[in-house]
Amino acid sequence: MADKESNNNQLTGFQLFAMTTSMVMTVYGFAAFAKQGAMALFFLFLAGILWFIPVTRAAGEMASVDGWSKGGIFTWGKNLIGERMGWSAMFYQWIHITVGMCTMMLFIIGCLSITVNLPIINTNPVIKYVLMMIILWGLILAQQHGTKITGKIAQWCFSIGVIVPVFLLLFLFITYLVKGNTVLIHVNTSTILPKEWNGATLQGLTPFILAFAGAEASAPHVKDLKKTSVYPKVMLALAVCAILSDIIGSFAIAATIPNAKIQLSTGIIYAYGMLVKQFGLSVSTIHIIEKVIGLLLALGIVGEISGWVVGPNAGMFEAAKEGFLPKRFAKANRFGIETNVMVLQGCIVSIMAALIVFGAGGNGNANVPFRMAMSLTVVLYTLMYMLLFISYLMLTFKHEDLHRDFYAAKSKAVRIVMGILGLALSALAFVVAFFPPATYTPAQKHTFITLILIAFVIVLVIPFILYHFHDKWAKDLSENK
Repeated sequence: MADKESNNNQLTGFQLFAMTTSMVMTVYGFAAFAKQGAMALFFLFLAGILWFIPVTRAAGEMASVDGWSKGGIFTWGKNLIGERMGWSAMFYQWIHITVGMCTMMLFIIGCLSITVNLPIINTNPVIKYVLMMIILWGLILAQQHGTKITGKIAQWCFSIGVIVPVFLLLFLFITYLVKGNTVLIHVNTSTILPKEWNGATLQGLTPFILAFAGAEASAPHVKDLKKTSVYPKVMLALAVCAILSDIIGSFAIAATIPNAKIQLSTGIIYAYGMLVKQFGLSVSTIHIIEKVIGLLLALGIVGEISGWVVGPNAGMFEAAKEGFLPKRFAKANRFGIETNVMVLQGCIVSIMAALIVFGAGGNGNANVPFRMAMSLTVVLYTLMYMLLFISYLMLTFKHEDLHRDFYAAKSKAVRIVMGILGLALSALAFVVAFFPPATYTPAQKHTFITLILIAFVIVLVIPFILYHFHDKWAKDLSENK
């Protein structure tokens, strides 16, 4: 029976690649990348090579330790740096998506504003917030009868709304370059490297870290691989594909739209419009193409949000069953769905959305709340990554005796370097995410810093407050069994 179950859970390298790709590769960050111009290549090198590879290899090694294949960062942290910190790491991983979903919903609304030709829905805070709530609670409601149907919807939305547009963009951009059309950016040594190494400049790293975040979620499947030796090859292939798609997406926008006119939530759609002009299409036809692309991209991100509504909540549900949340969150509905945890997540997302949309404001500038959401997501997510790398360094220094099926590198010295590099870049991304873009007005900079600091401090202490009640909640659960 155990052998049959093991065979049913086995994965090929390609299957793991496909699973992780849906978590990592996205399109809503392309315009933010394009804002960096040729410097995007520098940030892609930092995030895609020096950070992403240590993340996946460290996570893969920890997940392959005997008995640690389930629970992800909670299990690794609990065994290496203590239960309190393991719980905190998982909480930060869970709560970061409450802000990340705001970024995705802002992108959806930006796309729909073009599809329905109503710019006001992307600039009016009240309308924008109402639409975000419809998207959020509509998807939560859709999950309540089981995830099988919604899983298929997410799969189709991702295929139609992400894969198809990215390949179309690749074709259009290559054609644009081959025809010798005007390119608005120039790539050379002086444009790739930052001219100033200050916080405002390095803040450009924020969307790139976000673009490669999430791959550690697939690490527990390293033990399900038919050959664990293919794991690093799969992750390297993912890094290459993600970097190439990011280069294509960002350069297609930066090469065709003046930097000052790039809108973070709509820039990619207008890039399609500029690229199809080369075929001599009429203005009305180009507008129709932009509307269709806007709808496809919106569908793609709807599918991605649908996956995020289900995935992280499963881990939090398991934590609730161990007494890390009040017992009401350890209950599932008759379809086995963790409704109370989903509602909790939905309430937090609603609060975060209000903070970002109404607090960031932007005087009708859609870029301000979008950038705010991206930065806050990185601040919260890098908290988890710093704890992940601290855990990994503890494993490397103190627990060579623990058996694992996979090592990040054969040399212990290389593994230490990977851990330190990953920790340092996570800390760098965490710090620079607090810096507002240099183009912001003084008032926008003040609002940006204030809101991020307030949200960060609140989120930072929540898991420690909750842990204070862990023994009581665990006792309540045991009494009701």
